[in-house]
Amino acid sequence: MTETREVIIIGSGPAGYTAAIYAARANLKPLLFQGPQPGGQLTITTDVENFPGYPQGVLGPDMMEDLKAQAERFGTEIKFEEIIEVDFSTRPFVVKSDFDEFKAKSVIISTGATAKLLGLDAETRLMGNGVSACATCDGAFFPDKDVLVVGAGDSALEEATYLTRFANSVTIVHRREQLRASKIMADRARAHPKIKWALNRTIEDIHAGEDGKVNSVTMLNTEDQSTATVETDAVFIAIGHKPNSDLFKGKLDMNEVGYIDVKPGTTYTSVPGVFACGDVADHVYRQAVTAAGTGCMAAIDAERWLEEQTH
Repeated sequence: MTETREVIIIGSGPAGYTAAIYAARANLKPLLFQGPQPGGQLTITTDVENFPGYPQGVLGPDMMEDLKAQAERFGTEIKFEEIIEVDFSTRPFVVKSDFDEFKAKSVIISTGATAKLLGLDAETRLMGNGVSACATCDGAFFPDKDVLVVGAGDSALEEATYLTRFANSVTIVHRREQLRASKIMADRARAHPKIKWALNRTIEDIHAGEDGKVNSVTMLNTEDQSTATVETDAVFIAIGHKPNSDLFKGKLDMNEVGYIDVKPGTTYTSVPGVFACGDVADHVYRQAVTAAGTGCMAAIDAERWLEEQTH
């Protein structure tokens, strides 16, 4: 007979591991499923300099190993498996992996979000070496450099404006003439002396120098189909994120693009006993430290909810 766990955590990364640390220290004996990308997006980043407690910075994968070890130290059971099905209509809840079925009184979801990319081989190869999907995370690594931002929505122009604090110039690359951003954001970007424009352009390839870091791109003119090599020190992809929430569609309330709805100021979802933390529920901040913070909240919310069920 399957043992019913106090709490199962679906997903790793800063949110999942922090939830595990708090849940384990509360003696809830959490079971955590790492999922298809153990450690989340930070495992594909290099230097992390904005997470508290690492004055010299830390490599993303190393930080995730630290968090994982801390969760295990307090008794978290970690499985290198992916959850493929959940049933929140029954109590206890049922979650299924490729290999087995598990039951839990409460569930914490920390499956994160995935940055949308252009689909170039060079993007994944050079991620962390001049290719980035987070200006807030990586902008400070490019002081007085010339960088590109791909995208034309509010978040792309926001990222471009943020990068002007560090970069010598920021060129916005968009396949059309018209921007998708709001007028106020577009006007602000157009008025900025450091922001340049490469409209009716797409990036066909990204190239690195001998040091393995980005030094240029091949740009296609969408009007006359001509190509040109453009030198750059970095390419920031800002075409949006996709929350990793497909598993929970029809089972939890979500917004129109799939971020899980939580009760403001908490991690409570539309199903009592199911909690969501990190980037799967956060389309605003998307930082490691905010993910960790909501992971802490989720564990405390789950602990208190479980306590209420016993009275």
